[in-house]
Amino acid sequence: MTVYVDEAKHAFGRMIMCHMWADSDDELLAMADKIGVQRKWIQGHPELSFGKHKNASWVHFDIAKGKRDLAIQNGAIVTDKYGPVEHCAKLHIASGDPALVARGTAKIDQVRAVRAMKENAA
Repeated sequence: MTVYVDEAKHAFGRMIMCHMWADSDDELLAMADKIGVQRKWIQGHPELSFGKHKNASWVHFDIAKGKRDLAIQNGAIVTDKYGPVEHCAKLHIASGDPALVARGTAKIDQVRAVRAMKENAA
């Protein structure tokens, strides 16, 4: 199962939230079920999302820190804050649409450059 969580820390009320996404909807929903996240909170899914969540730019869940810890215990891979950008770029590249492939490739190059700068600064 390839599920990812990032290191984002977004306040939502008293909770600190991050993102959880996967290479497939089935993997994402299986992890959500496993860690006790209700499916109704999925964002960016054409059928399962509702309201403003339907308009998210990619399929994911916002999850609290405790659920993030559970996801990691159950095999989720931790990424930096650029993980979601990289994931969306890979989806663009996989689409085969020349404009999206070019856009995705440019984003991947940007992410690599930023990561390299951070690595060199450390």
